Amino acid sequence: MPGGRLTSQERRRIAAGLADGLGYAEIARRLGRPTSTVSREVTRNGGGADYRADRAQRATGRRARRGPSTTTPATEVPEAARGFVDEFAAMLVGTGLPRMAARVFAALVTTDAGVLTAADLVGGLRVSPASVSQAVGYLEGLDLIRRERDQRRERYLIDEDLWLRTWLTSARTNTVLAETARRGVELFDVTTPTGARLEHMRQFFARLGEDMAGGPEGVDDVLTVAAALVQAARPCQAAELATALGWPVGRVVDALRHAESRPDLTDPVAVLDTGSGGYAVGVKPDRLTAAQRTALRGDCSTILI
Repeated sequence: MPGGRLTSQERRRIAAGLADGLGYAEIARRLGRPTSTVSREVTRNGGGADYRADRAQRATGRRARRGPSTTTPATEVPEAARGFVDEFAAMLVGTGLPRMAARVFAALVTTDAGVLTAADLVGGLRVSPASVSQAVGYLEGLDLIRRERDQRRERYLIDEDLWLRTWLTSARTNTVLAETARRGVELFDVTTPTGARLEHMRQFFARLGEDMAGGPEGVDDVLTVAAALVQAARPCQAAELATALGWPVGRVVDALRHAESRPDLTDPVAVLDTGSGGYAVGVKPDRLTAAQRTALRGDCSTILI
């Protein structure tokens, strides 16, 4: 999958896709880019309704050429604003952030430039350089701030993609929790009290993760792979599907695994592992009763278009 910065041509294709009502996943698939790359590009350049390719290209050029920013020292924060800074820091402490890290982050958020030096923080917060250094290291570890060097000084700033990245990280965390619960359900069996409890947990975090991410990640790929298996009307290997779809094998494998872990995405059919690396589609076990299956077996033929 190609990496690096988006080109002006790719930005025009993103704009055209948005104008046609395409989702981020579909646009990303046509570009051969991760969905997160497209969503981040659109979010930081006006959103889906206001995205313009030429404007996004110019903004990227300005960011690349951005020189040292003029900092607004924390000592110059008006007294009226200090109450909000303290309130903001207290709120962050309530979420589990250490007090000094919360004060440093609040100072960065509320300064106009979003950039402060260690000296700014020491003077504005009236704390020791060691305290600032420790807090900055902690915030860097959480990927909440980054540092850059201006001549012989280090400056600390909030990255432009922080909020989107934090949101997506939270969504992925919920997805991981749902996947862990799913493995527990398989181990303990959903008919046991432990298995039932884990199934409730799986459903909750799966739905929460999907809502935060704007829908099931990779759902378009799952549906495309399921459609390919229906069209083939026989078991297929992942490599065979990749060749037919013109996708990398890894993308097909991810879609197959997602389909297996989330059979509700392809209802009323299910993607099944036939063994030896082959996959096929079949009716979901809970969609027809045993009697209905027996009555239909051999009496109906599948019509493929």
